[in-house]
Amino acid sequence: MIKKYVINVLISIDQLFNTFLGGDPDEVYSSRLGKIKKKHGGKIPWSRPVCKVIDAGLEVIDPNHSVDAIEADEGSNAVIDKAG
Repeated sequence: MIKKYVINVLISIDQLFNTFLGGDPDEVYSSRLGKIKKKHGGKIPWSRPVCKVIDAGLEVIDPNHSVDAIEADEGSNAVIDKAG
């Protein structure tokens, strides 16, 4: 039960971080990174240095994390990088 609680809190922090950066409040930042990556042929462009650094760090921890985290049904309420 504690493990699930911790996971839920981490997801909510991730969503809050994404929201502060102009994303959909119901989408995790990893999903947003994955969508950017797919849109640009599997690589985050150098014009997005923060995204590139965060994605590189996630790749070390969990290879292909951002693409695997894509939430296809989320992103339409984003202010920046709006999906759909």
